[in-house]
Amino acid sequence: MSALIVFCTCPDEACAERIATALVEERLAACVNRIPGAASTYRWQGRLCRDSEQLLLIKTTRERFEALRERIAALHPYELPEVIAVDIVHGSAAYLDWIAAETRG
Repeated sequence: MSALIVFCTCPDEACAERIATALVEERLAACVNRIPGAASTYRWQGRLCRDSEQLLLIKTTRERFEALRERIAALHPYELPEVIAVDIVHGSAAYLDWIAAETRG
């Protein structure tokens, strides 16, 4: 089992809550942390943008990543939502086992 943390930004609290709830209910994620107040600066379609967003930190497994990515794309209002996964290299064995157990389909 390989655990991942997936980063995803959302435009507001309602969107973040909707996505977080769906991912956990559907066992695509063991846990989703919602962090309000992320200040994002980026270029989109040739224009400099600055937005306040909510950042989701999503704990899942490599095996569930593609289904999670597809579900975020279906639920997210952005044309190109951020979905970036990083490996959890080290962690509590019990916590990593919990992620695996909670994401079994």
